[in-house]
Amino acid sequence: MTAMWLWVLGACAIAYLTKLSGFLVPDSLLERPWVTTVSAGMTVGLLTSLVLANTVVTGTSLVLDARLVALAAAAIALWLKAPYLVVVVVGAAAAALTRLAGF
Repeated sequence: MTAMWLWVLGACAIAYLTKLSGFLVPDSLLERPWVTTVSAGMTVGLLTSLVLANTVVTGTSLVLDARLVALAAAAIALWLKAPYLVVVVVGAAAAALTRLAGF
């Protein structure tokens, strides 16, 4: 159990030092166009993969259930430029109705 605490503390230290190192990067480097392009692309890619993994994966298996319907409904609401709160309500309603239907 002691070794586990060391791993946790080590991971915390690495995360803290990683965040702290961001303050040491000069502003001139951060303002370059390619840096903003790469960081924007990485953010979108990471968010997309997290959303998709949380939508269709349960444990170690793929599952197609109400979460996928909710994601599709929310995506359509976003495409129609609905406000964020409306997107959340549409997704929740779609999931509830799908589960009510027995899927």
